[in-house]
Amino acid sequence: MTWTSTAGLVLPDLVPAGLRARWVREGLCPGRDLYSLFLDTVRADPAHEAIVDGRGGLDRAGLAARVLRAAAGLAAHGCGERDVIGVLLPDGRDAIAVELAIAALGAVALPIPHGRSRADALSLVGRSRAALVVTDRGEDLEGVPVWCVDTGALDPDGPYAEAKAPEPVRPDPASPARILVSSGSEGEPGMVAYSHDAMAGGRGNYARALLGDTVRALIPVPLASSFGSLGIVSLIRLGATLVLPGRFDPAAVLRAVERHRPTHLIGVPTMLRRTALVEETVDTSSLRALVSSGAPLHRDVRDLCERRFGRPVVNVYGSTDGVNCHTAHDPGAWEPGMAGRPDPKVAEIRVCDPRGRPLPTGEVGEVLARGPMTPLCHVAAPELDARRRGAGGWVRTGDAGRLDEDGTLWVVDRLRRTVIRGGVTLFPAEVERALAAHPSLGDVQCVPVPDPDLGERMCACVCPLPGADPPTPRALLSHLRDRHGVDVHALPEHVLFLPALPLGPTGKVCTSTLTRMATEAVRARPTVLSGGPR
Repeated sequence: MTWTSTAGLVLPDLVPAGLRARWVREGLCPGRDLYSLFLDTVRADPAHEAIVDGRGGLDRAGLAARVLRAAAGLAAHGCGERDVIGVLLPDGRDAIAVELAIAALGAVALPIPHGRSRADALSLVGRSRAALVVTDRGEDLEGVPVWCVDTGALDPDGPYAEAKAPEPVRPDPASPARILVSSGSEGEPGMVAYSHDAMAGGRGNYARALLGDTVRALIPVPLASSFGSLGIVSLIRLGATLVLPGRFDPAAVLRAVERHRPTHLIGVPTMLRRTALVEETVDTSSLRALVSSGAPLHRDVRDLCERRFGRPVVNVYGSTDGVNCHTAHDPGAWEPGMAGRPDPKVAEIRVCDPRGRPLPTGEVGEVLARGPMTPLCHVAAPELDARRRGAGGWVRTGDAGRLDEDGTLWVVDRLRRTVIRGGVTLFPAEVERALAAHPSLGDVQCVPVPDPDLGERMCACVCPLPGADPPTPRALLSHLRDRHGVDVHALPEHVLFLPALPLGPTGKVCTSTLTRMATEAVRARPTVLSGGPR
């Protein structure tokens, strides 16, 4: 099928229709829309606590009423079925109510992480052809209509208390419901469209396998992120209670464990590590497990968290593109590089050669995935679909891996060059282009170096031109930030000056050798440049 928004955004489904239909027949996807599924949980137990945020607790009935007021507000702003609606709100009851209201209208939600820059927000709403952006900022988005939802706007005594919500639409479950935002290879955030079935089915199956039933999930990860989307999926499919601490503060997260008694703490490794290092004595006995994703889990982080909380750490390997694997079935067996055993209810995994042909067990190749979790397509980026989607709807992950005899997936390396800093994916290309424009530099390349706190930091490896005075590290940062507008979050935090970059047999830069050199240099001189990201 191909879906077209009222503004002309075209979203084709790159998975064969026969496969989608089979997953529904087999019960792997519910064949129902997200709002209808949410109403099932409300009817089952209206008084069950749905959300705990900075304003206290809210039960399912209260959330459902809030959703209707949000739907009335969206309709009053001219939104309806087949619109894309941006949601730029801090995590909490309003963000969730607005997203569920969008589903009730049959529209498509585009949650934008609240910390994104204005430039990123403009790029996302422009390329998605969003009809409206719901925000608390009240800022101009260059012609895109904005609905500013201030605190209290959706309360029972707020301006939409008496407004009549439109009748809920029952959209085709195969149609798009949510757009997940990811980092882009050229510094521009990417977008991937998910159907109702892929969210409630594939991602719902993943949530159940990961968390089980009777869930209270403490989620400091932004709900608008790919990993954070586990929150609304768990709310809808598991009837979970979401504990949302707001802007990440490790001490506040630790205290929230004692106060709100979650069963799971969900975060990127950096968040889990910093929380575990807080020197306060609190009761964490309610926890059944910690869930780590968004960046590679290192052994020292896993061991620290297990010592601190006395609970297993489940490692999740996944991506916005619909790839998923985890170690929930046996978290104690985890070793560095182990992604877990693929679940066909979520995504089947293959390891293939460069032509897409499956490789024998134990051989290393590119990891491919396809299943009920697979999204429709990239949004407004057919060139990405051409590179990353294979025949039959298979997703090319860009990661190198192998499958063991028992089906366990091991991720060996990343084929796409990235730096994952505290769960945020950075791509070196933009930094390298700006560095190459410096009049005193010749060859340049950026590589990740290990960091005990953030997982990885970016190191710029640069070669001064013959006879040129090498710039100081501070001057390089100024060149990147002030002359070329590189976002502060993407700036390198280490600089290594070399006479030449190491080359491999083909004449290209040998990235593995360069990464080893940078790692050794940083280990010998473990300083972080001032003026970069923090």
